[in-house]
Amino acid sequence: MLVLSDLYDIYVSGCRFRRPAAVTMSQSAEKGKFPEAAGYVGFANLPNQVHRKSVKKGFEFTLMVVGESGLGKSTLINSLFLTDLYPERYIPGAAEKIERTVQIEASTVEIEERGVKLRLTVVDTPGYGDAINSQDCFKTIIQYIDNQFERYLHDESGLNRRHIVDNRVHCCFYFISPFGHGLKPLDVEFMKAIHSKVNIVPVIAKADTLTLKERDRLKRRVSWAHMHKYATYSIVFPHSLSIPFAVIGSNQLIEVKGKKIRGRLYPWGVVEVENPEHNDFLKLRTMLVTHMQDLQEVTQDLHYENFRSERLKRAGRAVEEDVVDKDQILLQKEAEVSS
Repeated sequence: MLVLSDLYDIYVSGCRFRRPAAVTMSQSAEKGKFPEAAGYVGFANLPNQVHRKSVKKGFEFTLMVVGESGLGKSTLINSLFLTDLYPERYIPGAAEKIERTVQIEASTVEIEERGVKLRLTVVDTPGYGDAINSQDCFKTIIQYIDNQFERYLHDESGLNRRHIVDNRVHCCFYFISPFGHGLKPLDVEFMKAIHSKVNIVPVIAKADTLTLKERDRLKRRVSWAHMHKYATYSIVFPHSLSIPFAVIGSNQLIEVKGKKIRGRLYPWGVVEVENPEHNDFLKLRTMLVTHMQDLQEVTQDLHYENFRSERLKRAGRAVEEDVVDKDQILLQKEAEVSS
């Protein structure tokens, strides 16, 4: 039976189209022409293909931790990723720190969760701020970041680009000492020198040494509005009002009310690592996990592109100067021959 005036809806992969109906089809014929939505493979399944490919390939992330010795950097990293990156560490004495220079120690660990693999590289900077003269202590850190950019640029410009290992620093946790009245001159100079090369996340270390009023007062002094002058980008973090994050770390399991939790035991009570009322550890972890891809994209689209363009400009100027030098040599030779 022909029905020319009626309209019917067709649903394909979640998309709705309306068009005039020429012929009313039986339910069995309609099923044969348009498969079930669950078994239909269309462009709406492209995200699933990208997801499967990404899971198969795995993910890479490089995190740098910078701060003075004794602020709990290693403990916090172990608490964040539930791993032991630093099983045996040598702690130098005060006499050794007098002339100590900044070292770069990179540790890589493979983490797997629900079939998703993450190649995590943590770059530690022992010796930062320990020497008497710390004026140039962050030059080694800047050189390391630039070297990773240079290596990635070299691999990207090579013939085989299928298996490029990304060791660029995607995020830097900068640890601020809780024993003071805010940022030190070294903190300000370091962030001014490095803010155009890496994403900085300020962290107030060992927050359990502060009372709630002291913690809030220190946060106001080291507020995000004050830190924003050292940032060249804007990422909307889920807990941006909590920046800088006041955190604690612990690898010790303590039994509280029949439950084992990670925390620190004091005579007056227990400080729980994953209790949002005690510190910002959960907010920091949520920020890092949910915005890990954003941090990588900012590194690729902003920091690396700035380095790459500047590097190519320098190479272009060097070629032009080389051509000018050759022309001058030829002119000198011609002058000698003519004379």
